[in-house]
Amino acid sequence: MSAVVEAKNEVKAEIARTDTKAGLLLAFNGVALAGVWTLGSQPGVPLGARLLGGLAVVLLLASVTQLLLVVRPRISPTAARVGFPRWAELTAAQLTTELAEDRTADHVVALSGIVMSKMRGVQTAVNLTLLTASPLFVAALVTLRGAA
Repeated sequence: MSAVVEAKNEVKAEIARTDTKAGLLLAFNGVALAGVWTLGSQPGVPLGARLLGGLAVVLLLASVTQLLLVVRPRISPTAARVGFPRWAELTAAQLTTELAEDRTADHVVALSGIVMSKMRGVQTAVNLTLLTASPLFVAALVTLRGAA
């Protein structure tokens, strides 16, 4: 197998792994949102803790939005020059001619751009999710202090 074909397979595998990570993080954030909402809506939670919980919800929703953008199909102008986005615009005869030419390197470049965009999105979403720990920790302290 040529190095270019191996690179294409590696990039395609990275896309799959990144989408899997995004799916897992979406599930985690969904559970976290449900938990924050449930705990925050209990009677006796001080207003300050509710406000801090609200900040955590905003951060989690921003993370969820980022993750949805990661898994959202996008056909960039670069990606539209190779692969199935381009093939969709061709006739059968043009496709046959197109496939006779080895454009694997072009595919690797286009797919690598997609991977990098997805990874940056997942990284941002993880950072937003991690940021929710601070307001939730302070909200817990406020609630415990109010209960004492």
